[in-house]
Amino acid sequence: MAADKQNEAKVSPMDENKENLSDGGLGLEILQIIKESQQQHGLRHGDYQRYRGYCSRRLRRLRKTLGFKMGNRHKFIGKKITVEMLSDSRYLLLVLMEAERAWSYAMQLKQEANTEPRKRFHLLARLRKAAKHSEKLEKLCESHRVDAKTKLEAQAYTAYLSGMVEFELQEWKRAMEAFNKCKTIYEKLASAFTEELAVLYRQRVDEISPNIRYCAYNIGDQNAINDLMQMRLTGGGGGMMAEKLEALITQARTKQAATMSEVEWRGRTVPVKIDKARIFLLGLADNEAAIAQASNEETKEHLYETLLAECRDTIQAVREELKSEAKQRERSTDADSGKVSNLQFLHSYLTYIKLCTLVKRNESMAHTLQDKLKEPETDESKRGPRPQDLIRLYDIILQSLAELSTLQGLEDDHTFQKEVSLKTLVYKAYRCFFIAQSYVLVKKWSEALVLYERVLKYAKEVQSKAKSLNNSLKDLPDVQELIAKVNAEKYSLQAAAILDTDETAEVPSQQQVKDNTPLCNRLETFRLDPALVGKQPNLVQFPPDFQPIPCKPLFFDLALNHVAFPPLDDKVEQKGKGGLTGYIKGIFGFGS
Repeated sequence: MAADKQNEAKVSPMDENKENLSDGGLGLEILQIIKESQQQHGLRHGDYQRYRGYCSRRLRRLRKTLGFKMGNRHKFIGKKITVEMLSDSRYLLLVLMEAERAWSYAMQLKQEANTEPRKRFHLLARLRKAAKHSEKLEKLCESHRVDAKTKLEAQAYTAYLSGMVEFELQEWKRAMEAFNKCKTIYEKLASAFTEELAVLYRQRVDEISPNIRYCAYNIGDQNAINDLMQMRLTGGGGGMMAEKLEALITQARTKQAATMSEVEWRGRTVPVKIDKARIFLLGLADNEAAIAQASNEETKEHLYETLLAECRDTIQAVREELKSEAKQRERSTDADSGKVSNLQFLHSYLTYIKLCTLVKRNESMAHTLQDKLKEPETDESKRGPRPQDLIRLYDIILQSLAELSTLQGLEDDHTFQKEVSLKTLVYKAYRCFFIAQSYVLVKKWSEALVLYERVLKYAKEVQSKAKSLNNSLKDLPDVQELIAKVNAEKYSLQAAAILDTDETAEVPSQQQVKDNTPLCNRLETFRLDPALVGKQPNLVQFPPDFQPIPCKPLFFDLALNHVAFPPLDDKVEQKGKGGLTGYIKGIFGFGS
């Protein structure tokens, strides 16, 4: 909330003073004001409640600034803005904000009406009130005090909100007339003013066009469905129109699905009895064609996500049928119980479509990242794509291919298994190539060179196996182009390794430090070792190892055994024989 108020303080004075007095009248850039306010206050993320709160706060500030108070805190006194009061363009802005507040409340209720249908009545009341405020703005702009451009913008704004009311009421003819009037005015304004304003007017025309074609389709123009499909490809028809467009396409496919009864895949015809699967398979070709014709990467990504979501829902419906079928097969004793059932084979087919779509989506994202890698970085503060991002994408592709090879019913299809293994080799080569690129960035030349050799090995293996599977390489990346790129990278890698002298000196140093050889033992070789100038230089080994030394000799006196010593009896004191008397004297000390 505090951030919103700070933004309001920044933009409000600019918007409130947008007056054009060149014609001698008041001016208000209606479309520009509402577009800037919507983008800065919630509508960029579809938060209509936040935008509604902003409109309420801005209305309060405008009334306070203009002294246009509706009574006091005790009593409400309604006031109307009249033509005589138009001395400031902010009076027109006041009415415009009232219309925007009612419109944003209606859009908020429309989001909530998906789960609470009763809110649709409140939604229609808010839309009518927004249209009423816009009509009031148009009448005020008819005054001679307002310039011609503001008059036209007010008419277009009124036509737009009136068309929204009729569109919700499903009054297709009147809604189409209102939208056509709005479109005509904005097209005229786009051709009459500067390019900056013309872009804004053309964007509004693009927003209105899907509504016009949808109204035409409901009136009876069957060709309008083709135009709506093209608008879907170009990303038009956002907001509530997108939901109606998807519902219309599903309805058209449901009518056609009644005629579809079976599908053929890998030489086997499978009956399709589930309605959801029929609708999905019927629209599969249209979805793939839409992806191929997508104008930009954002639209293509959106279509891929839509197709994958539909595929997951269909697989879930088939899986539920498989559970009931499994219970029935447990009770029966069919001789063909080992054979894959039609429903299981249909499940494998839908899983195949999902995994192939995942591979194509990630490959498309990889191509986009590769193009960005080739572009020079203009903004150093913003992180650009790295080879590591591509490695992750190719990991997902390889995981999808591994799941493809384990699909039930295709274990004995040797052609299919060979195709999957060939695709796996191709994407392994590309993944290995970008791993090598990531090593080049950190100047690990030897590792990168080994990986480049591995890429060439994969590529040559693909070329040798592709001779028997020529049709499998149509949708795969060009391996020959990868080989040429690897050969070029190898030469540049060798040149970089030679020129980078600092790194070549550090490589053996790192190897030397790993075996913990101290400096005193490698004095004969010169190496730059950063550890020698650090806090713990490896100069000598401490404590030193034990070293063998000669033993101290032991001398043995062998002559002693042959020496005859003289008798010493006269030197030794003879002990007397005292008996008991001597013993007693010895005890009491008499003999000492």
